[in-house]
Amino acid sequence: MAEELIIASTADKAERYATLVPQIESLVTGEPDLVANLSNIAAALRQTLNFFWVGFYLVKNDQLVLGPFQGPIACTRINFGKGVCGTSWKEKKTILVPDVEAFPGHIACSSASKSEIVLPAFKNGEVALVLDVDSDVLNDFDDTDQRELEKVMRIIETLL
Repeated sequence: MAEELIIASTADKAERYATLVPQIESLVTGEPDLVANLSNIAAALRQTLNFFWVGFYLVKNDQLVLGPFQGPIACTRINFGKGVCGTSWKEKKTILVPDVEAFPGHIACSSASKSEIVLPAFKNGEVALVLDVDSDVLNDFDDTDQRELEKVMRIIETLL
């Protein structure tokens, strides 16, 4: 297991992801505990990409329940189809929101969040959890974030 990430601080976003994703895969290889792995993934993403908030919500008893995260305190439970996370779960797809205030039904866990991306991970064809990443900057996420974070989700799916 790696004990620290090796990412050039001068690298652009695409280069940071290109260096980070294999390190995440190495970090979780051989560790069977899902909570430990999700905790390290959340920390690695926040540390490397300076996200405002990054964390996981796990599907439990027909709700999304807060799991490992990095950042300010968060909503504990989110219902199916509610907010960005619940919508990602319902629609079984990544949702990129440039301005959370413009998203119908957005759940404001933190008034500092301005943009968001939520990605599902699947087990047996059903959403098992979502990765929620918030920024305190409008329009902070793009196709690079979506593409690279979806790679992280495929790694997570091997752990489920």
